[in-house]
Amino acid sequence: MQTSILAFRGRRYLWAALALTAMCITAYWLDDPQEPPNGGTLLGYSLGTLGALMIAWLTWFGVRKRKYKSGSGTVQGWLSAHVYLGLSLLIIVALHTGFQFGSNVHTLAFVLMTAVIASGLFGVFIYMRYPERLSENRGGASRFELLDQLEDIDRRSRRVAAKLPEPFQDIVTSGVQRTELGTTLWQRLRNQDRSQVQLPDASATVSNKGQEAAMDWLAEQQSRADAESAATIAELSALLRNKRKLLRQIREDLRLQAGLEIWLYVHVPLTAALLMALLAHIVTVFLYW
Repeated sequence: MQTSILAFRGRRYLWAALALTAMCITAYWLDDPQEPPNGGTLLGYSLGTLGALMIAWLTWFGVRKRKYKSGSGTVQGWLSAHVYLGLSLLIIVALHTGFQFGSNVHTLAFVLMTAVIASGLFGVFIYMRYPERLSENRGGASRFELLDQLEDIDRRSRRVAAKLPEPFQDIVTSGVQRTELGTTLWQRLRNQDRSQVQLPDASATVSNKGQEAAMDWLAEQQSRADAESAATIAELSALLRNKRKLLRQIREDLRLQAGLEIWLYVHVPLTAALLMALLAHIVTVFLYW
């Protein structure tokens, strides 16, 4: 799917964007206004209108991709057009301005448009790269299946701990209750392990990053236990090692998913700012020019 976004139906939208850009460049080259090229000439108004309509249409993609039953083309097709026609806007709008920029709302709109396009390109890069890494990390399982495996390990750990004295049951319960997978997008993006555990006879919880604190405590108890109890503790330790491995897998999944989402926290606000700047640009033009 990631390849088909850019190669959708023979890259039809790439060729459409190139053709549209070539037409605009040709019109700009052939135009002979009585004043230096700028947004106030007939060609400038025409290119500006085209650019504004394209921005509005491209922004509509955010609505279209949520309408799965729409008959106006596939989401992949819209995304392909979104990428290629969005890139063509850089040239079309630059031609609209006649390459005249200043400290005003018109240049602000162009700068915001450039920022939106740049963040969109970063999003394309993310979506081209991360889904494959997500699949490899999951090893053919879904995230829900990984979480089910985690719950199964916790249940088995409780059953094994039930064969041991109460402190073992307490540390397993505490470790389960205080295991964290990342409560915020930023924590998931940084792949932070903020898990804690309440060790027996300790007055406060301690960091249980990588399940290390719980495993160290079990290793200490195993060294002093009789043969039967040591075997049971070893079984419990093996479950925690499996849990550690699974938690790393889940956290990496969450980190990659956060990477897929984080660029939208830049792209969407920039798009909203662009629409406001574009509206101000249009109003200013018709009121004062």
